[in-house]
Amino acid sequence: MINVLVADDDLPAVEEIAFLLGRDPRIGTIHRATSGAEALELLSRHTVEAAFLDIHMPGLSGLELAQVIGRSPNPPVVVFVTADDDRALEAFELAAVDYLLKPLRTERLTRTVDRVVELVAHPAAAEEVEMITVDQGGTSRIIRLDEVKFVQAQGDYARLHTAEASYLIRVPLADLEQRWADSGFVRIHRSYLVCMQFVSSLKLSAAKPTVSVGSAVLPVSRRHVPVLREHLQATRVRPLP
Repeated sequence: MINVLVADDDLPAVEEIAFLLGRDPRIGTIHRATSGAEALELLSRHTVEAAFLDIHMPGLSGLELAQVIGRSPNPPVVVFVTADDDRALEAFELAAVDYLLKPLRTERLTRTVDRVVELVAHPAAAEEVEMITVDQGGTSRIIRLDEVKFVQAQGDYARLHTAEASYLIRVPLADLEQRWADSGFVRIHRSYLVCMQFVSSLKLSAAKPTVSVGSAVLPVSRRHVPVLREHLQATRVRPLP
């Protein structure tokens, strides 16, 4: 189990995050702080593997706190939890593992804990995840490549589908196919690129081959079926008849 720190100047928010984390059996002791100064004091007395920080706190902000934490010999993994969706770039420049938006979703938090546990267990295996700048309603946001489940071509643009939403970027699908091949993305159709780790099932022998990614059922063109079969050996996906 891993011990964590939760810091937010809003006590109800601290308790909510602590409650959600406490439901995960991989989480051990949860230390609570309502200011950056209190968080530092707790960190001086306790060893934690992860710190869940709000960005906007009086005095020492979450970003400033992360900078201080990062200078320690064995810094905890940092996750930002905030209602502010335009500070992600600054957060990831500080090597944050994730950037969670309030209100928290249990499924999203679980995926974050997955990342934290993996990094704590295998710190040497940590790789820098590509960050993608996307536009959502006129606001620029940063999302992680490993959140993208599949990509859909839309002319000279590509729509990135994640568990939370979809985002449009001005990059052709063919360019993303080459750029993200080493990250597990495979072309299945002239209009679709999928991340194999999110594929739940394939029907490659059917009259109309398909791939299931969560609730989405995507078409597979006949010429891409052999490529998908080659990838089955490297995935846990079992093709259906």
